[in-house]
Order: sequence, then C-alpha cells, then structure tokens
Amino acid sequence: MIKLKRVYEPVKRGDGRRVLVERLWPRGLRKDDRRISEWLRDVAPSPELRRWYGHDPAKWAQFRRRYRSELHRPEWRRLLDALADKARRGTVTLVYAARDTERNSAVVLRETLADMPPP
Repeated sequence: MIKLKRVYEPVKRGDGRRVLVERLWPRGLRKDDRRISEWLRDVAPSPELRRWYGHDPAKWAQFRRRYRSELHRPEWRRLLDALADKARRGTVTLVYAARDTERNSAVVLRETLADMPPP
C-alpha cells in the first residue's frame, strides 16, 4: 500500500515506512523533527524540471508527462523497483513538502509505482 502525506502533517501509526521523496529538505524542519525512514532525493524530479514546473497548475499535465518520462529512465528503475518492493511488503507513505496535495511529484510517483507490473 502506498499513501501520500505532507511532511508537515502529524506522524500516525498507520503511516508505515515514511519515505521523503523531495530533492531538497523541507523548509523549517530540522532533520530530526519528523520520523523519516528514508530520504530518496534521487527519485524526485530533476532540478531542471522542478524549476520549470514551479507548482504552476497550468503546467500540471505537461509536468506529469515529463516527470513520468524521467522515472522511466534506466538509471531510476533500480530506485523504483526498490520502492515498489517495500510497498509490496508493507505500508509506505511517500512524504512530500508541496502545499498542493493534488498536483505534486509524489502523486505522479505513486501513479507510476501503481502502474508497475509485479516482479
């Protein structure tokens, strides 16, 4: 099971493994402020794509396509496979910092993981 949660929301027992999927550490938080099981910065959108998108809702559809394209690159496949394997073994919560809960990279990452065939 894969859940999504803003890093600023309270930690809950049902979160399972909390994986931060941001390239940059969230503003205003010390690294020990939240229980983060793992920080996978390399699975986040490239710096160029992140800057281009700038959380502009008008660019959402194109951002989704471009980020999914990045996620399908061979060098990212190992990271996706490992994350999908963790989700098959238990609950994984993808933790993100964006204010928009419907249009952010964690949403696209969860969609991509859900679309992956089992091994």
